Amino acid sequence: MTIQNLINHDIKQAMLAKNVEKLAALRSAKSAFLLEASKDGRSEISDEIALKIISKLVKQRKDSAQIYNQQNRADLEKDELDQLKFLETYLPKQLSDDELSEIVSTIIRELGATTMKDMGKVMSIATNKTQGRCDGAKLAMVVRKSLQ
Repeated sequence: MTIQNLINHDIKQAMLAKNVEKLAALRSAKSAFLLEASKDGRSEISDEIALKIISKLVKQRKDSAQIYNQQNRADLEKDELDQLKFLETYLPKQLSDDELSEIVSTIIRELGATTMKDMGKVMSIATNKTQGRCDGAKLAMVVRKSLQ
């Protein structure tokens, strides 16, 4: 079952269970899927694209929750964190700090990277290897630390 079909199924389950928070999160994902599919006139998207969209939605939720926290809006922050929790279940298991450091170290050794000038090359390969399993900002921080 594709991620898009799984989300459609889970939307029905959330409706039956009257789970408003989960329903809102899944509907936002479905909306983003439909928007992406309509660009090419398709009805479905690949799982790879679906994972990228979900990752983007998760990042948006984290950023929004952080802003709401800074503005002392605990009610809105809680809504964003609840939706975030439901969306994260569709992402692959996130890499631990040790696993991420090991992947970056291997790439740096393979490329022979030594300075910050090589960061773009390392980031390009690391982004492809960790696709969907690591936040880009966290990856950049690890690469920067490893190249210094």
